[in-house]
Amino acid sequence: MKKSILILNILLVALGTSCKEAKETDKVIVPDETTTEEVAAPERVEPKVVSYRMVKTSEWLQKIQKDSLQLRVAYALNRTDAANLKSLDSIVVADDAAGDLAYYLPFPLEVASLKEVKKIIFFSYPTQTFATYANGHLMHTGPTNMGRKKDPTPTGLFFTNWKAEETTSTFNDEWDLKWNFNIENKLGVGFHQYSLPGYPASHSCLRLQERDAKYLYEFADQWELADKETVKVKGTPVVVFGTYDFDGKKPWLQVVRSPKALAISEEEIDKVVNPFMENIMKEQKNRMSFVSQSK
Repeated sequence: MKKSILILNILLVALGTSCKEAKETDKVIVPDETTTEEVAAPERVEPKVVSYRMVKTSEWLQKIQKDSLQLRVAYALNRTDAANLKSLDSIVVADDAAGDLAYYLPFPLEVASLKEVKKIIFFSYPTQTFATYANGHLMHTGPTNMGRKKDPTPTGLFFTNWKAEETTSTFNDEWDLKWNFNIENKLGVGFHQYSLPGYPASHSCLRLQERDAKYLYEFADQWELADKETVKVKGTPVVVFGTYDFDGKKPWLQVVRSPKALAISEEEIDKVVNPFMENIMKEQKNRMSFVSQSK
């Protein structure tokens, strides 16, 4: 009897740990902008192996539990969400889905050249993923569906400006956008929660799963206005980069054959961000000064 109770307790502890690990990357760590103190890298659970296979969606879904780590990784790998995954005929799944999501997506865990950058957000067009960094440490990553061929998402350096938990699209007043954060006011481009069919499908915005949209909503800063026409302090830097082959196959299918096929190196991030670094650091200094004076 005692042995049975002991085994049950061990299982409950293991289950509790698993749940904690599954939610670890959802914790929003916002750097203190009034000091030069650096943010530590988040603790992560590394999978024993990173490899993938193609499966029939309907058959695979019948074999797994709802709200499992396997599902969360599958949504990310296929750049989709719960509502759309089941409509896909075949999907990519991980052989070991017990690790942190960062190990299955392309962005590097560390970027040394970003050590002095308190926080920054990247969106990769070719891989349809995003990532946030604080002092060069990858803090959070996930899938996105960006602008379709007809309405591509603009690339380059942007800064978050205004946000709203729910707003209406400027393209269609019947589209409700949740956890919206605008990055280009004149063009009406922003990131927000919306349906992820598994390919670039938006009207130039950056679609996200709801959990990721909520994360970025809390992670990024709004601008500060001197008046309706003048920006006093810009928000968090956002770098959108790369191009997407709209006429080719979904690029993430390549990971079945080569798990690191889409890997984004530190060198690539350096190349993308270097032209903007002076501007990023200037705006960061301005925001730190503003925040310090406001306290």
